[in-house]
Amino acid sequence: MQTQKFEMADMPLANGVRENGAAMAARPAAGDSIRVEVFDSIAPLEAEWRSLEQDNLASIHQSYDWCAAWVETFRRPLAILRGSLHGRTAFILPLEIVREKGVRRAEFIGARHSNINTGLFSTDFLDIAAGSGLTESQQAAIALALRGKADLMVLGNVPFDWRGRQSPFATMPAIENQNHAFQLPFLGSLEATLKQVNAKRRRKKFRHQSRLLDEKGGFDYIVAETAEARDALLDLFFQQKAVRFKAAGLPDVFNDRPTHEVFHRLLRLHKPGQSYAALEMHALRLKGEHEGHIPAVAALSRKGDHIICQFASIDESLVAEASPGELLFWLMIERLHREGIALFDFGIGDQGYKRSWCPMETVQYDLILPISTLGHAAAFVQRGVTRAKAAIKTNPRVYAFVQRLRAAKSTNEQPAEDTDG
Repeated sequence: MQTQKFEMADMPLANGVRENGAAMAARPAAGDSIRVEVFDSIAPLEAEWRSLEQDNLASIHQSYDWCAAWVETFRRPLAILRGSLHGRTAFILPLEIVREKGVRRAEFIGARHSNINTGLFSTDFLDIAAGSGLTESQQAAIALALRGKADLMVLGNVPFDWRGRQSPFATMPAIENQNHAFQLPFLGSLEATLKQVNAKRRRKKFRHQSRLLDEKGGFDYIVAETAEARDALLDLFFQQKAVRFKAAGLPDVFNDRPTHEVFHRLLRLHKPGQSYAALEMHALRLKGEHEGHIPAVAALSRKGDHIICQFASIDESLVAEASPGELLFWLMIERLHREGIALFDFGIGDQGYKRSWCPMETVQYDLILPISTLGHAAAFVQRGVTRAKAAIKTNPRVYAFVQRLRAAKSTNEQPAEDTDG
């Protein structure tokens, strides 16, 4: 473990520039002296980590058990940051070091398959940071703590405004992520919730889908209860998604053994009575002439009153006319409405079915903090890449062309680092 203490009043954050190009406004540093410690393992922080993650608005992707599954599977170097103010823990940032093209990036553990990242902050620090965020000297302390371990810190998919609370990260150098996230707030009743997305049309569509499947023998909505059933549905998802990626001309972002392994690990992380499930498997299973066939699968995560659909897949070889994926979402939403959920999150990526379900769209940001000289150059490139992706995704013809190129390239290389779909 490496420990560093950084206290200053006037130390500037190296080249700290916001996306609009304006220099960060200097703030008085009195009272914001912070001690940042760097840990190369997660175990020493478990107790206080689990305490901080009780915050209902903290992402499941920064919970201890979720991160432990990624750490135990991928075994990348870690740089877990603990910030303390006045002797009390202010935050924990669970970071791993990923080397790309000679550049060492510090990023959230498992970030490349995360839908939302918030970090972990104490209630006291959130009160202190309300309206001001991480000060310039606190950011500099984080950068100094990472010196020698990383060239660049990139914290992706961070919402600055999340469920009525501003993130302490909102004052950091950042660029808008090319992907937004989409959510359906749950209101007092299912009918009130559906009115946000045209309840009459939704019910009519549900009746039509149900009738089509009933004519073929019916269907069951299943939530896997045993380890064997969960594993089987997850493997089926990997198979179905591979087919869908290929048909869409996209590389398969799930197509590697460690990724398969980590999601199977996550299936084991259930805490009955604690409103926490790292990964649940839901599916639609046909009866009658197509007995046992599963045309739609979805994986949900739950932390507190927040549900995230981590991923979903469909098999269009049968009953495609019944839109089984849409039907599965209806059944999941209907069931979860009885379980104290406040928000159903469809995750990142702009897709038609998400917009049809979601009245809420959340902008996320990538925080970019250079650490070394190489990191400053890498940060410039990172911002350019993100802008290019955003431009490409707003141009359907260019996006389709890029998809074809990526698909061809992926036949001989590892999957591209994109979480779309």
